[in-house]
Amino acid sequence: MISTKDQTLLPNTKILQTICKAISALDAILSQEWEYRYYSYNNKWSDHEEFFEMRDGSGNQMLILFPQNGCVINGFAHEYTQQSKQQLTTNLPSIFNEFIFGEPVNSIGTTFCLWTIEEKNWQTGPLESYEDNSKEMLSIFNGNPQTYIDWATEYFEDSYKETGIPLETVAKIYTGETLTKEMVLTIVEEIEDWEQLETDLLEIGYSHNFN
Repeated sequence: MISTKDQTLLPNTKILQTICKAISALDAILSQEWEYRYYSYNNKWSDHEEFFEMRDGSGNQMLILFPQNGCVINGFAHEYTQQSKQQLTTNLPSIFNEFIFGEPVNSIGTTFCLWTIEEKNWQTGPLESYEDNSKEMLSIFNGNPQTYIDWATEYFEDSYKETGIPLETVAKIYTGETLTKEMVLTIVEEIEDWEQLETDLLEIGYSHNFN
């Protein structure tokens, strides 16, 4: 499984970004209330930078920055021991310093950190032998739509149709297919506020057509 000890299984930056947008779009469909979502994405985080966040409401967070070249992942698992951040970020390219050592990452904390420049291999600083929870937090990025379905079925209980979250629709969203009302309504019985969903999808940068 994907972890800091086997980062070779992480997809390249482009695929990772597609997955991040897909699962954020799915969360926006399943929960119109932002505070109850697990995954979120902002394609206008700053000039030439996009941003993904995972938060579980219990203190665990994962923040990912997508600049024009490369990507950096900061993970924080509140129940796990933090080793030296200086060690975790050994050889971190300077273009990521502002993000990793600034806010909000600095206040949240760091139990693991991964980065890549362009299409080079993922890297991390020297690792201690103890666990950092990266295996659990990074598993969503294996590219398998069923992984999201299995997780969301439990997390968003009663938010989707009785027939369950359809693999066919999720698979289409994983490939970035333009989202339609028909696709949305295979996942949920109704959407209370379509304009809000459109606003969310624009922030994510996910293609949609609700006409």
